[in-house]
Amino acid sequence: MMLLALSILGLALAALFAVMCLVNLAVLRPPEGAGEGAVSGAVSILIPARDEAENIGPALDAALAQRGVAVEVVVLDDGSSDETGEIVAARAAADPRVRLLRGAALPAGWIGKTHACWQLSRAARHPVLLFVDADVRLDPQAAARMTGEMDRQGLDLLSGFPGQVTGTWAEKIVIPQIFTTLLGYLPLPMARARPDPAFGAGCGQLMAVRRGAYGAAGGHAAFASRMHDGLELPRRVRASGGRTDLCDATPIATCRMYDGAGAVWQGFSKNATEGMATKRALPVWTLLLFGGHVLPFLTLAAALFAGAGWAAWLSGAACALVLGARAAMAVRLRQPWLSVAAHPLGVMVVLAIQFVALWNGARGRRAGWRGRDYPA
Repeated sequence: MMLLALSILGLALAALFAVMCLVNLAVLRPPEGAGEGAVSGAVSILIPARDEAENIGPALDAALAQRGVAVEVVVLDDGSSDETGEIVAARAAADPRVRLLRGAALPAGWIGKTHACWQLSRAARHPVLLFVDADVRLDPQAAARMTGEMDRQGLDLLSGFPGQVTGTWAEKIVIPQIFTTLLGYLPLPMARARPDPAFGAGCGQLMAVRRGAYGAAGGHAAFASRMHDGLELPRRVRASGGRTDLCDATPIATCRMYDGAGAVWQGFSKNATEGMATKRALPVWTLLLFGGHVLPFLTLAAALFAGAGWAAWLSGAACALVLGARAAMAVRLRQPWLSVAAHPLGVMVVLAIQFVALWNGARGRRAGWRGRDYPA
């Protein structure tokens, strides 16, 4: 009876994920832009950079290749210890569209990236601010399609997850789990229908916002001590009366977020306590993720071993739902098939990161990123 009950629970949670995922994939569309040949105003492409010597050159090439929109590219060198500043300075000397800012000292209570983006926003000259991480590579139509979509939909902020480039097995297994939580549990149709700030979501890798809406929301200064700008800025724009939305940015940008298992663990850990890793949230996420994505595979194995027919059928159906939804996600977002085959393992790694982050936060340990330490 216990095995049957667990199989029913796993099936219910798996069905919730699969239905939500497929609905969200149906409504999450790439930005269409303003049409072929149209010019979509002027955009300030703003790139915070700290020790990005390997990335900044290709990032500048992609940003400067934009078509259909006038651009300036402003890079803030945030105390780099490598050649980042020198590379940007050389490009600025050769192309008047490029400007280099030298970052001010990090004030107490600020996060490094948040402070860098705030400084960039104050230096920007154009009416649309497009915040882009240094490891993002924009398609030549990216800025025009983002701003054109904002004009068509009457949006104040539009954000999207670039196509995630994954090299090592750890990246392939863990990084796609970002979309498991986003597309499996954020009801996008409801988020679009309701202005509630709680439904605000975005990706700090690629985020376009109108200058007026940014100022009304207080900009990055309004959440100076927070890591998760992809959540904070859309929510504050909504709270100040603006409209925000998410798009599928896979066709217009790519990003290799982390390189290797260590970087994946550290990167996911740095802002975990602003998301899942809280005393209230983690039990709920554990039920949803473990119960819907791992439990069905465990109960299926147990049912087959015990010869429990109904439990095996129910657990098998749950596994099929999860893997089917993950396969649809992989096709749409160009994810590696290893991420589908090893999906339960990826979920377990994400949960392990959250529990370790919660434990470290409770003990007062600090989170490190880019050579800086922050309160956990």
